[in-house]
Amino acid sequence: MQIIKKYGVIFLVFSLFVIGAFFIYQKLNPKKLPTYLVEAVGFVDGDLIHLNTKYPGRVEKIYVKAGDNIKKGEVLTKLNSQEFLDKLKAINEEIKSKEKELEFASKNLNLTIKEANLNINAKLNEIKALNYQIDTLKAVIKQDKKDLKRIEKLVLQNKAPHHKLELSILKLTKDKNELNALIKKRDILNVALNVAKTNLTKAKTSYLKIKALSNGINALKAKRDEIKTIINELTLKSPINGYVESKIANEGEVIGAGGVVLDLIDPSSFYLKVYVDTLTNDKIRLGQKAEIFLDSDLNSPIPAKVVYISKKAEFTPKEVAVRSDRITRVYEVWLRPLKPDNRLKLGLPAIGVILLDNNKTLPKTLKGLPVL
Repeated sequence: MQIIKKYGVIFLVFSLFVIGAFFIYQKLNPKKLPTYLVEAVGFVDGDLIHLNTKYPGRVEKIYVKAGDNIKKGEVLTKLNSQEFLDKLKAINEEIKSKEKELEFASKNLNLTIKEANLNINAKLNEIKALNYQIDTLKAVIKQDKKDLKRIEKLVLQNKAPHHKLELSILKLTKDKNELNALIKKRDILNVALNVAKTNLTKAKTSYLKIKALSNGINALKAKRDEIKTIINELTLKSPINGYVESKIANEGEVIGAGGVVLDLIDPSSFYLKVYVDTLTNDKIRLGQKAEIFLDSDLNSPIPAKVVYISKKAEFTPKEVAVRSDRITRVYEVWLRPLKPDNRLKLGLPAIGVILLDNNKTLPKTLKGLPVL
């Protein structure tokens, strides 16, 4: 029995020695990462989209809850728009009234302008005819005066009877009276022409008023379109294909302009944000192949690529692990999956592996690689 105890103690001591030696060996000879790979830890990041309202209002209905999948263009929430609907109704009625007023004024204006132009043309034609008659009659009177002088000489010479002189004087007087009548008629026509021109000027002034009325209608229509835009903006639609992260506002609450109703997440925006030291940063290039390993499944890598490399070093964040405590500055690198993966969640810790040599291949598991 004592021999068994003796050998048992020896075996136990030997086992502890072997185990200790093994751990010491591992500590002194840690696994080395292949030179063509870069391994780093980080957290999944992405775009958190605040679905907010451009205009203030009361939340009337929210059609989704946290965790629901959503599609781009899907109606997610609706704010009460009754106030703007009332404004829209009022402005539509005002536009309708103004359009009737414009139609009536335009119709009368066109008729007035047409009549004024016809009247002016008629008066101008009459005046033209009168001017011709006046010019003709003036020529006749001129000849009458010559005839009168000739007859006066003949009468004085007793070569013509006295009644011919009287007839000549009578004809001259008659033609002068007729000329005066034509001139008075022309003066009356000129007055009428000026009145017609004044009416045309007034009609054209009314045209400016109609133009102002038309501009007013256009301004009302622009205001109507603005109200329609506001009403449409009060119906909030999803800008992405993704899911609802959280509900910020509740039905019945009044929120101001810019107030957030829901927080949304676009899975296609996810990327793994890792930090690499200054020794490996210059080896990493945009577009290089990479893989993302989740802590929950180290044997199922998510294919990815390098999409961003920081141009400025920063102090190592507390939550980031690096291979040496002497490394105080690191560079931020983003690894984006080649296609969206449902396993990725915002803030999830993960490990990124970057392939530096295209002639090599990425590992399919993290087993066999050193632990960060």
